[in-house]
Amino acid sequence: QVHLVESGGGLVQPGGSLRLSCAASGRLSNIYAMGWYRQAPGKQRELVARIISSGYRDYGDFVRGRFTVSRDSAKNTVYLQLNSLKPEDTAVYYCNADFTTTAYWGQGTQVTVSS
Repeated sequence: QVHLVESGGGLVQPGGSLRLSCAASGRLSNIYAMGWYRQAPGKQRELVARIISSGYRDYGDFVRGRFTVSRDSAKNTVYLQLNSLKPEDTAVYYCNADFTTTAYWGQGTQVTVSS
């Protein structure tokens, strides 16, 4: 079993920044990727960014250099730095741990971009 705990969401003005954290615990051997997805009201959940076990970083097309995913392997934690935020980035952001045959999700953290 794997447990994911997210933190760092909140309300920010357009153009602002936030840093999300996801701490993982449990059986983490053989993990394939860890990263972030988001879901806005009325929309499907979509990939924001993830790190594959090889170190390769995969980003959603809408990111366009504004977000950066990173990890601290010693702490089993993955981060998502959100810069130049736009109102359309408003969503619940979910941490994901992908083991290829199964996946785990965090409870989600709300990010609201509004003036």
